[in-house]
Amino acid sequence: MTTAREIMHAGVECIGEHQSLMFAAQRMRELDVGALPICGDDDRLHGIITDRDIVLKCVAAGGDPALMTAADLAQGKPVTVDGSADIQQVLVAMEEHKIRRLPVIENHRLVGLISEADLAKHLPEETVGHFVEMICASP
Repeated sequence: MTTAREIMHAGVECIGEHQSLMFAAQRMRELDVGALPICGDDDRLHGIITDRDIVLKCVAAGGDPALMTAADLAQGKPVTVDGSADIQQVLVAMEEHKIRRLPVIENHRLVGLISEADLAKHLPEETVGHFVEMICASP
């Protein structure tokens, strides 16, 4: 049985909820990633911010990425999975919520992130193809 912990990208870096979107974009560029988890002062996961969020919800809306914070874009409760979850639970969570990145939590702490690339590395091509179809399908 493959678990979330076995396929996740460990050592994921959080951006603080009070840090600017400019800083978030710079960290994404430095880390060569398209998303960063948002962690609060309580060291808990508060959401995920993507490069697309910064562009569409800040820049295109006339906002100033130097003034807006990650917390300004953290909406709702993030979908997560426990590190011991099996791959089927991971796929169901991602497909149900049509998300491309899934935070992995253990003892209420972020321990990793599962992305489409992680799925592609660890799962059969047919499974990955089905996953992509499901998250890209219209509601």
